[in-house]
Amino acid sequence: MKIDDSAVLVTGAASGLGLATARRLAADGARVVLVDLPGERLDAAAAELGEAGTAVAADVTDPDQLAAAMAAAVEHGPLRVAVACAGIAPPTKTFGKRGVAPLEGFTQVVMVNLVGTFNLFRLAAQAMAGNEPVDGDRGVLIGTASVAAFDGQVGQAAYSASKGGVAAMTLPVARDLAEHAIRVMTIAPGIMDTPMLAGLPEAARESLGHQVPHPARLGRPEEYADLVAHVVANGLLNGETIRLDGAIRMAPR
Repeated sequence: MKIDDSAVLVTGAASGLGLATARRLAADGARVVLVDLPGERLDAAAAELGEAGTAVAADVTDPDQLAAAMAAAVEHGPLRVAVACAGIAPPTKTFGKRGVAPLEGFTQVVMVNLVGTFNLFRLAAQAMAGNEPVDGDRGVLIGTASVAAFDGQVGQAAYSASKGGVAAMTLPVARDLAEHAIRVMTIAPGIMDTPMLAGLPEAARESLGHQVPHPARLGRPEEYADLVAHVVANGLLNGETIRLDGAIRMAPR
């Protein structure tokens, strides 16, 4: 599906995978609405894209705030693509030396990563349903899971549950929206070179990269963005989760 002169919306767009995706889709000719929590990083990301980028501060778990972001997107043209990159990953053991895991921590991770993704899917689908089809599609929704959805490590119960939920709902949401000619896909990245890893010493970063069978390095956000662009372009991709991980299978720790 061609997206030039169309609007796209990316959550978690102030950094990492979301920012790389915003850059790539803007380069492909789209007007990009960058959604993230308010702050200088969001404003700077939108400013980098110039006329192709618009910053909208919103919490992905808030229906009204995300609906306002959708309204801002359709001002720039028909909304054709929505990509859910917003996420958090605080590690907490279910039970350990520090005691039992706080339930509110588990709930917060699921709310941001899973409920926030579904909130985006449902509102974007509503905005896309009235579009004139392009190359057979009215729109494309893309979620972000993680290899932790399948190979969750120690301390990742909440994160794995949330990302597993994103992967699990991909097919039923795709089936829900097939009658509207809206495709739904999910990407499950492996160990990516994002701000989550930026604070680690270089030796630790290299060690993580060497755990990947091939290529033995950290994934690049641009590689995620390239896959997003391919999903948008390839009309047969629907209802599936694609691992983007260099064949890694995570160890328990």
